[in-house]
Amino acid sequence: MNKFKIALVQHKTKSTDVQENTALALRYIAEAKQANADFILFPECFLTSYTFPEICETFQPVKSLESDPDFHAWCENALHDECDTLNTIRQAAKRHAIGVEITAFTQGKKYPQNSAYLIDRNGAVLMKYSKVHTCDFSFERYLESGEEFKVCHFEDLCLGTMICYDREYPESTRELMLQGAELILIPNDCGDIKPFRLQELSVAAMQNQVGVAMANPPGEKAGCSCAFHPQVWDCQDNCLTVTSESEAGLIYATFDIDALRAYRKREDLGKYRKVNAYRHLCLNSND
Repeated sequence: MNKFKIALVQHKTKSTDVQENTALALRYIAEAKQANADFILFPECFLTSYTFPEICETFQPVKSLESDPDFHAWCENALHDECDTLNTIRQAAKRHAIGVEITAFTQGKKYPQNSAYLIDRNGAVLMKYSKVHTCDFSFERYLESGEEFKVCHFEDLCLGTMICYDREYPESTRELMLQGAELILIPNDCGDIKPFRLQELSVAAMQNQVGVAMANPPGEKAGCSCAFHPQVWDCQDNCLTVTSESEAGLIYATFDIDALRAYRKREDLGKYRKVNAYRHLCLNSND
């Protein structure tokens, strides 16, 4: 793969109607294919919407919420891996011969997880990832956290993914880099993007010699879906695209994969790590 064109979905799904959101996702997939995109990245929890039951605002212990009918329904309505909704998205990926990263609240062991599915052009699920760094200071305390970062191969391109708050932890990007990720995809849903979260992604691309792409819903201090390449020494700016806060729809970025690989081969960032000095990175936070 010489060039990789990605469509970033900058759209907020406010309805919890999964059927309605799926229909919208199908329209975006078809539109991205018409623009000759290789892949389409959706923001966080697109199919289910990033919505929690009202009782979660009380921040009670999760056990005390289990008898609440709205909380119970929210848990039950989280998608499962073999559901018709996901199969519909997979069929669309195959029909349009395009890669898709679609997102939703999904079934965990007991409570929902915040997940993304990476799907290839043939409609096969390459990888399911569940958000590791859940926002436990807020409503996401009622989610089950994921337990690992993973990569997969989309044709010959090694992809990694993380979700929203994961990117605030540099260990997330470094773990994916160490697994061989060449491009990291980030479904997102948050505000206060400018300037520091954009700078954060730019620096992450540089330090880990990876491409980075983020899809974020529009809104005041939000939006700004973007893509960065790592080649900072060869140019004045490593930004491929940053859209506005308010624009809704598809935003496109094209990564030069040959140039990215040549840069990774000749440059030194990450090649001379002194891992024996990083002992606290392997300790539990309580140690």
